[in-house]
Amino acid sequence: VENIMQDPQHHGGHGHHHHKHHHHPHHDPEPHDDQDKEYVGFATLPNQVHRKSVKKGFDFTLMVAGESGLGKSTLVNSLFLTDLYKDRKLLNAEERITQTVEITKHTVDIEEKGVKLKLTIVDTPGFGDAVNNTECWKSVADYIDQQFEQYFRDESGLNRKNIQDNRVHCCLYFISPFGHGLRPLDVEFMKALHEKVNIVPVLAKADTLTPGEVKKKKIKIREEIEQYGIKIYQFPDCDSDEDEDFKQQDHALKESIPFAVIGSNTVVEAKGKRVRGRLYPWGIVEVENPAHCDFVKLRNMLVRTHMQDLKDVTRETHYENYRAQCIQSMTRMVVKERNRNKLTRESGTDFPIPVVPGVAESETEKLIREKDEEVRHADHELEDCHLHSLKAPGCL
Repeated sequence: VENIMQDPQHHGGHGHHHHKHHHHPHHDPEPHDDQDKEYVGFATLPNQVHRKSVKKGFDFTLMVAGESGLGKSTLVNSLFLTDLYKDRKLLNAEERITQTVEITKHTVDIEEKGVKLKLTIVDTPGFGDAVNNTECWKSVADYIDQQFEQYFRDESGLNRKNIQDNRVHCCLYFISPFGHGLRPLDVEFMKALHEKVNIVPVLAKADTLTPGEVKKKKIKIREEIEQYGIKIYQFPDCDSDEDEDFKQQDHALKESIPFAVIGSNTVVEAKGKRVRGRLYPWGIVEVENPAHCDFVKLRNMLVRTHMQDLKDVTRETHYENYRAQCIQSMTRMVVKERNRNKLTRESGTDFPIPVVPGVAESETEKLIREKDEEVRHADHELEDCHLHSLKAPGCL
């Protein structure tokens, strides 16, 4: 699966044609019998996985967070070449202050060379507008937890065939270019989220900075991230057997954190070519020109090289932590319940189904509970009858 991520040109729509040859080495026109005896055929396993996953399609959930006015929505539009926000209206100051932090979710289905991607963008409205910003990350943290909880419930439920995976795989955190490094709010926000989601810091509106300033600011932000113990998404280390080119690329990626980005929804004319960019009186900023900003680096990292890894880390680390906590608290409940039952000498059930407060119990759970009661009732009757039969053999 990772190959698809890394090289979309190579796989994709043509996937189906080149499987045919591997499957039947015997029907090849030129006879090479000696090899055939040595060839079992499990070399085609990756192709089978590839075909299956292409058929199923991929999904990816990306969250953008940061202060308002840093171009979060614009960047998302530029990243995936779609307009996700056709009909949103921007509020003025009074409305913004009263406006609760409302999280919106946009889902688009993108297809490229026969590979389908269901992309979900979670847009958290900018915070930092209000006078008092205490715990403005609460709603974002809660959202991430809710997605985990939903997945955990689906996974522990009866029908696990088509679980919707809405867990947040990556959070682009936008840092303002106007401060010196990180602001206290940024530190607090990232610390509140770093155990729950892969944070990729992004230096917003990088066209307001000269290249020298960008460099300085990146180093400063990296130092501060280290200093405050913020765990951002770590790019996996290269294996030693990778080629030099790849190592170089990987090093460049690590050096370019936080990615200095510029978003643009407009296409401008530059040197006779039409490019996505911003037109200034003194020249043109091209979004997709690596000399102008790290936009392409960010997009390649998100889509071509690390999308699968972001999903794996979410699954293996963040979700596992959440799941472990859930199960621990459930076991604690069970133990408490048992102890209480021992004291009152009641025969309680061994595993009470934990009822999460605030969630009305679903029909199935109600049914299961009623069935449990019936079974217990029937058990009691049987016992009674059994006791009678011991006293009076004519009962049964």
